[in-house]
This record gives sequence, C-alpha cells and structure tokens, in this order.
Amino acid sequence: MKDLPITLSRRAFLGRSAAGFGSLALASLLDPALLTRADAAEGRSAVGAPNRWRGVVHPLHYPQRIKRVIHLYMAGGPSHLETFDYKPELAKANGRPMPTSFTKGQQIAQLQGQDLHCFGPQYAFQRYGKSGLEMSELFPFLGKVADDLCVIRSMHTEQINHDPAHTFMNTGSGIPGRPSMGSWSIYGLGSDAEDLPGYVVLMSSGRGGQMQPVAARQWSAGFLPSRFQGVYFYSKGDPVLYLGDPDGVTRADQREVLDAVDALNGLRHEQTLDPEILTRVAQYEMAFKMQTSVPKLMDISNESPETLELYGARPGDGSFAANCLLGRRLAERGVRFIQLYHRDWDHHGNLKNDIKLKAEEVDRACYALLTDLKRRGLYDDTLVIFGGEFGRTPMAQGDGRDHHIKGFSIWLAGGAVKGGIAYGATDELGYAAVENPVHVHDLHATLLYLFGIEHTKLTYRFQGRDFRLTDVSGVVVKDILA
Repeated sequence: MKDLPITLSRRAFLGRSAAGFGSLALASLLDPALLTRADAAEGRSAVGAPNRWRGVVHPLHYPQRIKRVIHLYMAGGPSHLETFDYKPELAKANGRPMPTSFTKGQQIAQLQGQDLHCFGPQYAFQRYGKSGLEMSELFPFLGKVADDLCVIRSMHTEQINHDPAHTFMNTGSGIPGRPSMGSWSIYGLGSDAEDLPGYVVLMSSGRGGQMQPVAARQWSAGFLPSRFQGVYFYSKGDPVLYLGDPDGVTRADQREVLDAVDALNGLRHEQTLDPEILTRVAQYEMAFKMQTSVPKLMDISNESPETLELYGARPGDGSFAANCLLGRRLAERGVRFIQLYHRDWDHHGNLKNDIKLKAEEVDRACYALLTDLKRRGLYDDTLVIFGGEFGRTPMAQGDGRDHHIKGFSIWLAGGAVKGGIAYGATDELGYAAVENPVHVHDLHATLLYLFGIEHTKLTYRFQGRDFRLTDVSGVVVKDILA
C-alpha cells in the first residue's frame, strides 16, 4: 500500500477496486486454484487445492460413462476394404469398369476424369470370436478380442485430402483454427492428472506407404485459451525439449525464479485481465512438475518382461507398440485425452504388400492395449478409437487405392460401447455408407455424451458466435452404446 498516493479520488478508488475484483473474479472462473498462491515445495495452493483446471461443465449433463479417450489415429487413410469391410461383390467385379451409377457427379481425388475399374479386396476375411465378427486375416491378434470391438462400417466425412481431412476429424471443421476434440474435452471436464498435461500426443512411423505430414494444429486449442492444447511428446530421445535442468541450476533455483515470474504475471494480469497470462502461470507450473513426471513416465524399462512381450515393445524404440504402452501409462496417471498417431497408411500403390506391413505394426499392439487396460481396471471407463481420416476407393489406382470420403470403417472399444458388433454398412462395392451412416459430427457428439456432456451445450463465444465441436450438426449414436 505504500506505493499508493496518500489520497485517492472517489473515481480512482472505485476504478482500482473494480479492476482488482474483476481480476479476482476472472481468475476464479478460469481456475479456482489460481485464487491462492502455489506452495513452493508442493506445487499446490495455500489451502491445498491442486492447481489445475476443473472444467466448465458443472454439473455434468449426463452420467459420465468414460474418464478418458485413447485415440489410435491411423494417419493416411486405411483401406476399409482390406481391413474391416469385406465386399465379395467387389471381388467378383475385379477389373471390370466401375458402374457410373456409383461415381457420376461424385468427388474423387486423383482419379477424377480417369477410367475407373473395380479393385477387389486383396486379403481374405475371417470370422472371429463368439460374435463371429468379420475382419481381415491381417489382424489375428485383434481377432482374439473381436468380442470387444464395435466396428462402425458406415463412417463418412467431408474432406478428401489429407491435411483438411485430419483437421475435420480432429476439430469438426475443415477450416484451420478450430479447437481439437481433445481440447474441447479438457475445456469441458479438466483432467485428473496432477503432474502431466491433460491432453498428450505421440507419433510413430513404420514401413510401407507414404509418410504424410501431420501438422501440430491437429491438436491445437484453436480459439480456446492455449492451456487446452495437446502437448506433443517425442517418442525417441528427450520426450519434451529443454525439460532437463541446466548445469548448475537446482530445483530450488528454478522454484525461486518461477515464483518471481508468477508474481510479475499476477501484477500484469491485474492491469490487463488477459486470460493468456493465467495460461502462462499454469503452464510454467506444469512445466516445472513435468521435469520430474515425464522422465518417469517415458521410462518403460521398469515394466515387467511379460508386459513388454505382450506389446512387442522395446524401451526407447519409438514404435507404435511402445506408444501404446505409454498410452496405458498416461491413462493410469489421469490424462484425459491421448492420441497415438501412426503414419504411412497412404496406399496409392503397392497396396497389398504395404498394408500388410502396417497391419503387422498395429495388430499386436492394439490387442495388447485392450488386454492391459482390462487387467489394470481401466477398460470400463476408457474409450479406445481406432481409425484414420478417411477410407480408400473401391476403384483401382494402379495397384493401390485413392482417397475416399463416402464410406469407411473405424472401431471403438471400452466398457461404454457394445462389443462384437458391426454397425452400419456400405453398399455392395464399399463405395458409400447406405445403412446407419455415421458422420464425423456424430462421432464427436457420441464421444462427448460418454464424457457426460451434451454436445450442443459445450460452447465457446468467439468473434460474436457460440462455437462448438459439432458445429450445427451431430447425433449421438446410441445404438452402439452398452
């Protein structure tokens, strides 16, 4: 108080009081824990409340069925016709002209204006499990848990090229700059993780197919405060750059600097009421905690030999299998949204050989993840999603398939969905979803519903409009729910 003038006019007093109370109110809305000073040793507020975001949906709109999502993102667009949607009529029509009744006036990527010929399935299908779920012979391990899988064969989307299709699958819009579904989830619910981000992304590559880039905006918070963006962990080497302690700097030194920066940010926030300042405060605290938590998380060498064998993972190899194991470890630690990108599923040519390589890389790891979640008591409140940004054409592109948006397959697993079922269907040639079609907006609406959120009510006002993940569409697919 000594810096204040000895006398204040009534207007100055009210102005300064309003700014202070406004800052306090905004801070309490953004994060109640920011009302109090974080304790230097424990990273907790003075009253012992964890300094993390609690979400804006209170109370939940529906009973919460899941606590977390693990999204196994097969980037590049896996062919549904060699994986989860067998078409015997397409096999019979192999090499014949594609009927124009299917393709006339339709959007086709690189095959536009070319002679179109049917390209039969390159692998046989089998029935697995007690349910007799039909899947490709490329997935013998997944076949062991077929009765857990809910295969949606009637997915369709709106963007036919990779980058906008990734954007649409992640954000519900082909326009960059919208928040991802992981960011919406954290904004709505917060996270149970004490010392890790609520939304974590890992990426792997392998053999076969074209390695399409995946932009960081796919896990962006868009116009939401940046604290809700996904945090990318490198699969090899240092998981997060510059996370280690510099030479000669102790944890106590860092804590002292962090407290000083925190105080300066607090003063600046009182002047500007900029929510991004509070984001910086929260992110600095999280980075401080991650210096200890992330190395422990990423070190899978302490997993049992039996678990490593289950996944087929080797510590530090950066494989999809290792990332699946990390996904389980993230789930155990309370992370809300986990995305594991696996690239190279873009098969414009050499489809038969290359898709076999991709299936070998993911089959065992997916089986292991579902098995491990069960035995650790995480399966019932986890939703696992497997799929890409679109499918592939039933028409040949040399010895491959082009991008396709009219019909493709994904699968879901977890205690909240029915297992051992195939939902929806494409036509006899696998071209378009014709039975119980499921749009990307419907998938997003269902995801939020399982989190306990009504998708039409989770909104954020930006540039004069209330935006939501599902835009102005979306229907919860209740027929697939357990």
